[in-house]
Amino acid sequence: MYVPFSELPDHSRVWIYQSNRRFTEQELKEISAKIQEFLENWAAHGTGLQASFEIKYERFIILAVNQDTQTATGCSIDSSVQFIQQLEKEFEVELLDKMNVAFKQGDFVNFKPLTEFKKIAKSGAVGKKTIVFNNLVTNIAEYKEGWEIPAQDSWHGRFFK
Repeated sequence: MYVPFSELPDHSRVWIYQSNRRFTEQELKEISAKIQEFLENWAAHGTGLQASFEIKYERFIILAVNQDTQTATGCSIDSSVQFIQQLEKEFEVELLDKMNVAFKQGDFVNFKPLTEFKKIAKSGAVGKKTIVFNNLVTNIAEYKEGWEIPAQDSWHGRFFK
């Protein structure tokens, strides 16, 4: 069952899907409607999941589940991945490729394949204080505090040594 994101407890589990491009305004409307419909019906072992989502920077889809009410299980997680794969096909985007890096340059969110990010880090085009997105956070508290962090404080920091 869908609930507003702000109503989920900080220990709710999150999954972050990063698009290889920004969504258009029309796509954002369509994607939001599709996600909300999916969440209304998302269940684990026949019990509805208390879930929500956010779309940030017209590029990141953040799904969240309150595991106090019902734990997301393997089958329910698989169904969410299948849903994300459907979005990939329908909107011709990459959402599941973990070998890409998103980072801020001013107010702009840039996106590069990992190999290219390594090169621009070594060249000095991005620095240790460049804000990167740590899509490995696991709950809302981590998402709030540790999703947008300086590269030196994330796994990306190894590219600056």
